[in-house]
Amino acid sequence: MNNRQAVEVIDITDPLDDRVDDFRDLNSVDRRPDLPALPGGRVGKALVIAEGVLVAQRMIRSRFAPHAFFGVDRRLSELSDDVVEQPGGVPFYRASAEVMAEVIGFHLNRGVLAAARRPEPLTVPQVIDGARTIAVLEGVNDHENIGSIFRNAAGLDVDAVIFGAGCADPLYRRCVRVSMGHALLVPFAKSDDWPGDLQVLRDNGFRTIALTPGEGSVALREAVSGDGDAKLAFLVGAEGPGLKEHTMRSCDVRAHIPMSRGTDSLNVATAAAVAFYEALSG
Repeated sequence: MNNRQAVEVIDITDPLDDRVDDFRDLNSVDRRPDLPALPGGRVGKALVIAEGVLVAQRMIRSRFAPHAFFGVDRRLSELSDDVVEQPGGVPFYRASAEVMAEVIGFHLNRGVLAAARRPEPLTVPQVIDGARTIAVLEGVNDHENIGSIFRNAAGLDVDAVIFGAGCADPLYRRCVRVSMGHALLVPFAKSDDWPGDLQVLRDNGFRTIALTPGEGSVALREAVSGDGDAKLAFLVGAEGPGLKEHTMRSCDVRAHIPMSRGTDSLNVATAAAVAFYEALSG
């Protein structure tokens, strides 16, 4: 396989070995390496952590270049199509499952981790360039929902994700894990002018569709029907409050998913997936 990641295998037998500090205490609220900011105003490492063979493979193929791996020998073998042992390569710290558990703070069934430093963030103009369908999030602060939205976006041909105000960190370890690594592959950007950047989308030909069960909304299928070449931007908000009123006023149309049995709405990631599918099938 071409473009395999060069790795140098280094055996770790001491859980206190500082060479694996980038993987240490993954569940600790005051030391974990994936946090940009730590309690007390301390600056965190802000590393991107991939868990498991599949997510590590996707990290290797992404713009998040891994600078170290940590795993058991079995997982190294399972990555043989993606890495090649070579002196001077990125370190693959090989350890027993017991040593790994002592370092990271729990037993990791997935058996391998990869760590990467965050590259320069992409901008809104960069991620919408050439895009046809995008997801726009406001106030979505649940890491599992964000991870699920990335996974849905990857599977349903969504080109990019834009984060408006009040969203959680999409590179938090749980987001990356739940996304199955697609948070590393689907381009995303944080809006620096919210909701002003919605006008940037409209200026670039996107029809902005606010997903809401509220009054004044049309059925989703109606909102996406028409020109099959239309560029679509689907906006979703936090569980419960949804999108802010002033944000929806900045959109072209409000749309709802017709529901039955007295249900008023779906989970935000599920609702986004329904919208993505409508765009794909329309």
